Order: sequence, then C-alpha cells, then structure tokens
Amino acid sequence: MAMVSAVQEAQKDNLESFNDYMMKVLEEDWQKEKRDFLQSLSRISKLPKTNIAESSRNGHQGQLMAVPSGSQVSSGPTSMELVPFSNKSILDEKAAVYAAVLKDLNNARERGLPFKPATAFMRVYENLGVDAGGRSVSMQKIWHLVQTLMNEDTSVPRDTPKKMALVLGARRHLEWGHEKYVMETIQSHPAQASLGGAVDNLQRIRSFLRVRLRDYGVLDFDATDARRQPPVDTTWQQIYFCLRTGYYDKAREVAVSSRVSQQFAPMLIEWITSRSMVTAETAATASEECEKLLRMGDRVGRGSYDKKKLLLYAMVSGSRRQIDRLLRELPTLFNTIEDFLWFKLSAIRDYSDRSSSTILNDGLAPYILEDLQAYLNKFEPTHYTKNGKDPLVYPYVLLLSIQLLPAVMTLSKDFGDEGYGIDAAHICIVFADYGVLLEGATAKLKLGVMDAYAEASSIIRQYGAACLRNGGVLTALDYYVQAAAAVGGGQLSWSGRGSVDQQRQRILMLKQLLMEILLHDSGIYVLLGSRGDGEEGELGRFLPDRQARKQFLLEVARDCQYAGLYDKSIEVYWRVGAFSSAVDTINKCLSEAICSLARGKVDGDSRTAGLIQKGNEILEAFKYYPEISPQERQNVQEQQIVLRQLEAILSIQNMAKIGHHLDALREVAKLPFLPLDPRAPDYATDVFQNLSPHVQACVPDLLRVALHSLENVSDTDGSLRALKTKIANFLANNMNRNWPQLLGEGFSTREHLCVYVVIFFCTYWRTVIINYILN
Repeated sequence: MAMVSAVQEAQKDNLESFNDYMMKVLEEDWQKEKRDFLQSLSRISKLPKTNIAESSRNGHQGQLMAVPSGSQVSSGPTSMELVPFSNKSILDEKAAVYAAVLKDLNNARERGLPFKPATAFMRVYENLGVDAGGRSVSMQKIWHLVQTLMNEDTSVPRDTPKKMALVLGARRHLEWGHEKYVMETIQSHPAQASLGGAVDNLQRIRSFLRVRLRDYGVLDFDATDARRQPPVDTTWQQIYFCLRTGYYDKAREVAVSSRVSQQFAPMLIEWITSRSMVTAETAATASEECEKLLRMGDRVGRGSYDKKKLLLYAMVSGSRRQIDRLLRELPTLFNTIEDFLWFKLSAIRDYSDRSSSTILNDGLAPYILEDLQAYLNKFEPTHYTKNGKDPLVYPYVLLLSIQLLPAVMTLSKDFGDEGYGIDAAHICIVFADYGVLLEGATAKLKLGVMDAYAEASSIIRQYGAACLRNGGVLTALDYYVQAAAAVGGGQLSWSGRGSVDQQRQRILMLKQLLMEILLHDSGIYVLLGSRGDGEEGELGRFLPDRQARKQFLLEVARDCQYAGLYDKSIEVYWRVGAFSSAVDTINKCLSEAICSLARGKVDGDSRTAGLIQKGNEILEAFKYYPEISPQERQNVQEQQIVLRQLEAILSIQNMAKIGHHLDALREVAKLPFLPLDPRAPDYATDVFQNLSPHVQACVPDLLRVALHSLENVSDTDGSLRALKTKIANFLANNMNRNWPQLLGEGFSTREHLCVYVVIFFCTYWRTVIINYILN
C-alpha cells in the first residue's frame, strides 16, 4: 500500500507540474500575442499615412535607444536609439522615470540628505512591468543585485572593507533568490512539504527538505519512533540550506542542538559573527577536517550528506587548496551557477588589512576574490548567455563576482531591443555615487583610479549628451552633474570630502559640461535664468560662490568668442557685468558686417541694425548697473565712442548706396576721427593710429565709397578737389597698410598701376603723384 500510495502521489505531482507548466506556457504565449498586437496598432498609428505601405514592406528597422527630454521624452527619432520603433514608447517611459529618480538623487546630495539610488531605480523599474518572461536573469533581478551590493537593504558595520561589503551584498542577493526558490518549491508541493500555518524559517527549511529528500525515507525531524527504522540524519543539510537561504540564526541553532555538529558549531558561530573572516587557527582546523573527509571518501548510503559537511568545512576554512581540490574531485557538486557562486563568495577572504603570515606559512593561502574572477573569466560570454538566448546572464555573473565596470560596459553595448544601455547608464551612476567602481577590478581591467572613474563618467556623459541633443537641457544637466561627480569621488564630492585631486577633476569636468550646456540654444536661460549671472538659475546650485561663477562665465564668454559664437559671448558678457567686453564684441561683429556690406558680399542691413540695437541696450543697462569700477567705466566709454564711429561709417555707406552721394561726402568731411575735412588744417600726427582696430578695418571701404561718390558729383566750388587732396594725403601717409589692393575698385587700371609705383618713391613724392592720379 505504501508503494502504491507513493506511485499515485508521484503521478499526481507530475500531473500538477505538467498542468502548471502548460498554463504558464499558454499565459506567456497569450501575453506575447497581446503585446505584439498592441504594439502593431501603436506602430501603425504613429506612422505617416503616406508611408504605411512602404513601412510594412521594410519591416522592423533597428533604431536607437530613447532618451529623456526634460521631464518627458522626445517622440521623434534620436541618435541614441537601438530598438525597434514598436518598443520605443516603453523605453521612453523607462528613461523618463529614471530621469525623475536622478533629479531626486541630485537634490538629496545637494542638500546632504540620505538617499538610496539603487532602491529608487529598482522600484520605478518594477512599476514599469516590462520584464520579458522565459529568462533566468531579468533586469529587475539585476537591479535587486545592485541594491544588495550597495547594502541598501541592510546595514553593514563601518569597519567592513568595501570589497568585503560588496561580497557580502552579492551573497545576500543569492540567498534572497534561494529563499524565493524554497517558497516556490513548498507551494508547488503542499502535501509533501506539510507546512502548517504560523511557521518560522527553520520549519520552512525542513518543509523544503521533505520535498527535496522525499525519496530517502523518514527524516530525523519527522521520526516518531527511531526503533522501528533509523531516520535519515539531515543535520548538515539543514545547516547548509539555512545558510544558503540567509537564515544564519537558524543554522547556528541547528549546529548547536545536534550532536553530530558539536565540533563544527563553534567554527560556524565564529564564521557568522566575523562575517566569514575567521581566525587563522579556525581556518586551519576546518582545513584539516576537509583533508580527513576527502581521505575517507564517500561513505556508502550517506555520500550526499557528507558532501554538505565537506562544503561547510571548506567554506569556513577559506583555503584555496581545499576549494580547488573539492571542485576538481567533485565536479557535479552544484546544480546551478547561483549555488556555485554562493559557495565561492562565502569562501572568499580578504586579509589585506590583517596579518596573514601564519596562513601563508602553513601553505593555507586564502581563497580571494581575484581567484573567483580569474576562474569565471576563462569562459567566453557566450558560455553564460547560451549564445545570446539569455543575454543578461553574463553581466549578472560579472556583478556577482564584483567586476562592476566590465558589467556596466557590457550592458552599455545595448544588445537586443530591451534598451539595456539606459539601465547601464543608471547602474553606473549608482556605482559612481558610492565610489566602488575600482573595487574588485580584475587583472584583465587594471585601470588607475582616475581612469576607472573617467570611464564611468564618459558613460554617464554620453547619455546626458543624447538628452541635450534632443532638447532636454534640464535633464542633461542632471546627468552632467553626475558625470562630474563620478570623477570627483561620487557622494563624497558633494560635501567636499574627496581628495584634492578628485575635487579638482570634478570642478574641471563640471565647468566643461556646464559650458557645453551654455552653448545650447536654451542653455543660457536654463543656467543663468531670465536675468543676472546665474544666481537665480541652475548655475547657482553648482557654483554658489559669486566670484567663482563670474570667473567661469568670463571663461565661457571668451571661449565662445574664440569659437565665433559671438551672440552667446555678448549675452554672457552682458549677464556677468562685463559691459566693455560685450560692446567690444558687438563692435567687432559690426565692423565685419559693415565691410561685408560695403563689398556686396552679403545683405547685412538686418544684421547691422540688430547689432546696433543690442549695443544701445547694453549701454543703457550699464547706466543702472551697480558696482562699476572706474576702469570698467572708462573702457565702456571708449567702446561707446567706437560704436558711434561705426554707426557714422555705416550711415555714409547707406547714403552712397541709395545715390545720395553729396550727402555722403558731406558726412565724410564731418568725420571727427579722420583728417578729411577740406577746411581743417593738416594734422602733424597720424590720428589713424589712435583709432580702434574695428574702425580701422572699415576705413578702406569708406575711402572707396568716398572716391566713388566724388566721381558722381560735379565740383562747383573746388571743395571736392580739396577733399580729394585730403584723401590723397591720407593715403600717402598710410601706404604701408597696402590699401591700394583694397581700393582697387576706386581706380582705373592705369591709375591702379601708378599707385603701386608710388610705393617705390619717397614720402614727399607720394603725395604729389596721388594728387595727380586723383585729379
């Protein structure tokens, strides 16, 4: 009857498992069909009506990753998409919720408030509900791993080294996953598990073992009469699975209460309380026990249980020799890679800050993180991803082995159509914020401190640059601030607790990125506000010191001027109170526009009018600006004179252009800064030397206009002849400026040649010959 009952129970379990599996497959197929149908409707609604047929013929085209634009995300095609158009709305939503969390993170760091970025990112991702089924590793699982790596789900003693804190976090994540597996096993086999109502963690483990060891007979914790049949001793199974599931207190309880584990109980208690950093004596004792068990070999009928005992002693010993031998002689010891990695992580020791001479001298070299990384890196990524069928397994393994930067770089390649590049940028932000990117660096990727953080900063910056290209200036600003914080040491950089070199790198990076935003179309108004030097805008958040802010803006204005971005240079000069520099830039642009207009190269009427208007506005604002130094006031007055001189030249050119030649010549004679008044005596000094370079550049074209007007006006009283003489004298005194080339259009070919010949004569004869040519 017992055999028949067992067979019937097994058939029932198989039937239930089959039904559950079929329902799961049908549900996944239905969800996929529904999602494809809805996405096809969404895709058709977004396509232009005239291109529907063409789009249907072309099929799916690879597009780039969507990025946030301000508080929302642009719906147009971007240069950072690598996903089909059908998934674009999902990626937009993911990018938008991530950007909102990042803004909260920056606000918290700016105010010195506590904030758990990994937890916040994980929660908004869970709310999206975008994970595809059928894969062993999802992005939600990776976010949970990141949360535990950063120890946001629990508190770790401050004296714990960063590397060991990361290892403990990875172990805790694997224990969390195994706890879910235990509960799912119990729920799928309720009859065999025999789990009651209010239960503790140890009862859950025993229920799990009832299912797992159902073919081995009566278990020791279920035996009522040991005289009828010896029960199966599950002490080592209970201890192992309690530890594997994270129930450390229950593992200690079992070890202390069982007579077969009395020797192991003190070692286990020390391993738990010291966070796996046992003393050298304890490690040596555990290693000796491993040697004894390996020499004894498997005992008949109880080999599987002794293997758990062997695993526990090897784990406590932390001996590289014992662990390598264990895996070499028992290659089928672990069923899953999670079990394998949990054991390896539990055996890792970090004696970098402790005395390890005894262990090394006894030949018990500890198993360290680099050993695990070297073993995992021997296999190609396709070994973990099953040739791309489960793409997140490889970055998951890298994260579990504390290879943080390689994991982020792998995710940032954005393979597939899930938009993993978006997740990679934000995982990188979390690691950079905690300053752990350099922890666990492999020999394959031995970067310097600044190199590792510069790589992370580059990933964040590229994502922010994509936001900026799509018009999300405020969103890009948040990412740029994090990119600068990455090279500055992360969270420490916000409070100024980083090293001097890190702070210097952060300031340099921040200024470079802020300048990039300022060069954007709306960047000035975002950073500086509607008026002022940025105290009311976003710039005041990151450069609160007014003098430092002014110096930064002056550098930006000069760089804009060197790059030919004169409008932005003028705007920034004006905002920072450098009025003379702003007007000087306007004069330079106005001078170039006047020269181009005179030579007929472009139609510069609107350009010159706009420059003059802007100059007048700045001069008007200057009158009411406080804290003007005497030197700045004098410089502004000089630039104002230059602006009026350029206005006069422009007015003369406009008169000549519309045919008012006589009026143009009268205005030429009235110019106070040129010696061309026929009634005035000749100057002994060259007044041209005192003119601004911007005015000097316009003089040749002004003289050409005057000569052209002279040819179109009859001389009735000899005044025009006198004006020609003044022009001749002026040309003779400035022959070294090579003006004949610029004035070529005002002479005939014979006269032009004669002017060149004059260059070889002395100064006295130059005036005589030029007068002869002009007359």
